[in-house]
Amino acid sequence: MTSIVSLDRRNADISTPRTNAAQRERIADDMAMLRAAVELTRDLNPPKPIVYWTDLGLSVAIGYGALAAAILLASPAWAILAGIVSVLALYRAGSFIHELTHIKHSAVPGFRFVWNAVIGIPLMVPSFMYEGVHTLHHARTRYGTAEDPEYLPLALMKPWSLPLFIAASLIAPVLLLFRFAVLSPLAAISPRVRGLVITRMSALSINPAFARRAPEGDLLRQWRWQAAGASIFAIVLLGSVATGLVPLRGFIIFMVIAAAVAVLNQVRTLVAHLWENEGEAMTVTAQYLDSVNVPPPAMLPMLWAPVGLRYHALHHLLPSLPYHALAEAHRRLAAALDETSPYHRANYPGLPGLVRKIVVSTMRPRAAD
Repeated sequence: MTSIVSLDRRNADISTPRTNAAQRERIADDMAMLRAAVELTRDLNPPKPIVYWTDLGLSVAIGYGALAAAILLASPAWAILAGIVSVLALYRAGSFIHELTHIKHSAVPGFRFVWNAVIGIPLMVPSFMYEGVHTLHHARTRYGTAEDPEYLPLALMKPWSLPLFIAASLIAPVLLLFRFAVLSPLAAISPRVRGLVITRMSALSINPAFARRAPEGDLLRQWRWQAAGASIFAIVLLGSVATGLVPLRGFIIFMVIAAAVAVLNQVRTLVAHLWENEGEAMTVTAQYLDSVNVPPPAMLPMLWAPVGLRYHALHHLLPSLPYHALAEAHRRLAAALDETSPYHRANYPGLPGLVRKIVVSTMRPRAAD
């Protein structure tokens, strides 16, 4: 899952020596690793509906239950604790949007509809904003280029870009509320607004140069009902707050929790890749090495990189593998591939080291123009 909040590629210091990019461009595909990835995981490909439904159901129940507790509890300490639980649970439930872009919907019937009904529309991130977008990030010739909606050379940008990248996600819920409560109704009557909304305000991406194409076929049908549902929800929510049906305190707590979910996702996005590519097309192995796994024994990734996102590099090798199979796939590959394999070079111990790595990279002096 990628944030709706973007930074400008122009902030990157493009005069930087192209050593990293050139090295990555020259990385040949490691065929032994690619063959092993396919052959050792073939039996893990079918999604398990019971896992999807159970995980989503528990996450939603805990998330909204804790949200209600955060709103209703009189004790600030208990309310804050409930809010933290709500953020983690709703973040986990929201992360299933990533699975929706990869699984065959016939394999888990009804899952997309239910996810949108209980998470996508209430949190104003319906799946049409990710479906048809995220798959471009996995396209062999698009990854890491200017045509990748989910890539910026963050490691080569100015040091102030990173805190801005994180802080900007705080306003994501407000922007989404405005998009669906105000711009969606206007788009229904104004072709000019509609074109702007479709191309610039309908994708969960971080690349500001990305312009989305108008949807077609099944995606158009999904787009219409999901956008209508999110618009109705946003208008009813604001109307209920304005008329006093929804207490202002409850609305503020809901928006704060939604903002915290967005920030947590933005932090996870920051360390999902090394962000060192400057626009060149990359081999699959190079893409893998530019991505990040945070496998056990680290425990905290279960919270900040849930639903398989802790195996993001492995996901780029096997994008169709369901999230519940990634841990087993990692165990098999780590055991089968010797220590000289590139597979082991994408594994990192935890969040602090990854954050430190990208921060240090932004502080390196760049060559003058």
